[in-house]
Amino acid sequence: MITIDSTSPTLPFEQVRAQLARQIVERTLAVGTRLPTVRQLATDLGLAANTVARAYRELEEVGLIETRGRSGSFVAAAGHRSREQAREAAQQYVRLALRLGLEPEEALAIVRAALESSATVPG
Repeated sequence: MITIDSTSPTLPFEQVRAQLARQIVERTLAVGTRLPTVRQLATDLGLAANTVARAYRELEEVGLIETRGRSGSFVAAAGHRSREQAREAAQQYVRLALRLGLEPEEALAIVRAALESSATVPG
């Protein structure tokens, strides 16, 4: 289930993208699950089709979903590997932070700031 918070500073496409990504990573949506069409989900959520299409495009770019032409969009097998990819990226960041001499709290503050800014900035 996806919900849109119209009072949130997070753009609607990002709310859709983040909620679907979370459901895929947490395996609430299993590999091979067919997603609603862009038009259907847009109608259900009261959004423009382009808003949902952007969320789907971004999910496809990172390998969480795949589009099979007229058959629709499906949860991709790669979606379940995303946590491992995030762990690997975190390890790379830790190595960089250590090389730069950052204290752990400073390194975490940088990550928090990046997460917060990416939740409200388009793109």
